[in-house]
Amino acid sequence: MRKVKYIMILALAVIAADASAQNGQAMYFMNIPQNHLLNPALRPSNSLYIGLPVVSGINLNINNNFVNFSDVFIKGQPKDSIISFLHPGYNVDKFLAKIKDKNSMEPEVAIQLLGVGFSVGKDGYVFLDINDRIDGNIVLPGDLFRLALKGNEGFVGNKIDLSSLRGDIKYYREVGVGFSKNFTDKLRIGIKGKLLFGIADASIDNNALGIIVNSDYSHTFDANLAVNISGPVNVYMDSKHNIDSVVFDNNRFKTSNGITDFLSGKKNMGLGMDIGATYDLTDRIVLSASLTDLGFIRWNKDVTNLKANNHFEFSGLNMLDYFNGTKTLDEIGNNMLDSLKNAFVVSKTKTSFTTYLPFGISLGGSYNVTKQISVGLLSYSRVIEKQFREALTLSANINLGNALSTSLSYTAENYQYDNLGAGLAFRAGIAQFYLVSDRIPISWNKISDKNTNIILPANWNTFNLRLGMNLVFGNKSKEKSDRPMVFVE
Repeated sequence: MRKVKYIMILALAVIAADASAQNGQAMYFMNIPQNHLLNPALRPSNSLYIGLPVVSGINLNINNNFVNFSDVFIKGQPKDSIISFLHPGYNVDKFLAKIKDKNSMEPEVAIQLLGVGFSVGKDGYVFLDINDRIDGNIVLPGDLFRLALKGNEGFVGNKIDLSSLRGDIKYYREVGVGFSKNFTDKLRIGIKGKLLFGIADASIDNNALGIIVNSDYSHTFDANLAVNISGPVNVYMDSKHNIDSVVFDNNRFKTSNGITDFLSGKKNMGLGMDIGATYDLTDRIVLSASLTDLGFIRWNKDVTNLKANNHFEFSGLNMLDYFNGTKTLDEIGNNMLDSLKNAFVVSKTKTSFTTYLPFGISLGGSYNVTKQISVGLLSYSRVIEKQFREALTLSANINLGNALSTSLSYTAENYQYDNLGAGLAFRAGIAQFYLVSDRIPISWNKISDKNTNIILPANWNTFNLRLGMNLVFGNKSKEKSDRPMVFVE
């Protein structure tokens, strides 16, 4: 039971630090090669850069739109202790007041496997990127939290609409080749094409899902949804078409050929594109815009489709049994899984499916105070199916060629208005080191009991960290331009 408790606390802690509109805004106005990932028209001042596997780029985005650490963990009794949302003394109503109708979580991880960029001709720039990426987006209806944490009584006789429930997490590799060039003295355009190789995916296609709470507190489900999986898992059904078990296929990884085949993603192909531009409005004002991560993946390998279109009874979704001490978390979890397994009649097929990437829209502008100092304003929006995330970042930037580049930023997004960020890049010989964070925790809490002593951020639901090292050569800039955003030969 103790193990399950800490797993659930950890899960909520991860949720409380999960990612939506964040995408490394602080580095947008910095002189580092990676800023072309946000706008392919941007380029560094060096004439050649080489990014080594893993070393050159690690990007982590984590956030959500409804709770932070201070909602999941609060001060208990004695006052120097911290209790979690699962503690009987926790004010559940206060926690639920933070819950929205649609509660989203969007974790992202990207690791650069290879990066190359070099000057071509007078002002052209060619770049190649190979990145491994994990993207997730999950939407949980607010009534799902209320039903689990407050019990059935307030919902008796009502139908709860869970059609907004959504989930998709994918692991894929992108291979992109791009080019940017000044088409006029004021306008620079960049474009990047991508081949996408899907490695694994699990997604929910929810056409309809509703719950009616009956007078005996059982639940009646009306479901019309599908779970699509591409990955090394086997789903076994019983004679009644209930899910009997889901087993990870270890045999796939017993040989090097099996591992290589899985990680290649060559049978799950897709296409993507980035496009961007910058425009010198005046000698001091530069405007920019970009559209990134437009793309899709067609999943053909190791496909399993679980489709449910039926009406069934369900019990076990009630955390009050835990709060009043009549059941342990293990018992509640097992009852819920057994109830779902026995009631959820599904059909199993192996039909290819398509998923689309969340895409980003950037609109930026900078004012060059001097050749080295600028202030910037950046709007970054992320579109995920029908949902729209927005972040607005104000930054002060210093760029001394590629010897030193810094940025200090303030971001308003995700219902938080204390998002401070910073970026630093410096060159030592041919090595350029950089570290960028868009959300630096200011206040911290300590979680303590007899066996645990953990320091965690107090108010934190958004985080972005990007770090790495590039090999850079040359440092030529266009003398007549003061702009810090776009560096050209």
